[in-house]
Amino acid sequence: MLCPVCKTQTLQMAERHGIEIDYCPGCRGVWLDRGELDKIIERAGTAVPPPAPVQAQPASAPPPVMHRDTRHLGQRYEDNRGHGYKKKKKDSFLSELFDF
Repeated sequence: MLCPVCKTQTLQMAERHGIEIDYCPGCRGVWLDRGELDKIIERAGTAVPPPAPVQAQPASAPPPVMHRDTRHLGQRYEDNRGHGYKKKKKDSFLSELFDF
């Protein structure tokens, strides 16, 4: 079957976690057969645990007044907190599913 967007590329089929996915290698569009989206929604819903209930915090005293460190005001844009490293996000079921 030809890609509905490109109209020149033939769709490729991949099976991920028992779900057949048709995708276009040209525009990277993704098409699902009937019922496949329902399977994805069902599996994504079971993969994410419900959030923990939030407990009320008891009232506390206001935080102490902090004095600002003015030694580095001239170096405003030289912040090295990240040190070039990014936190890696936990991969979800959907990221694995559409990784071509």
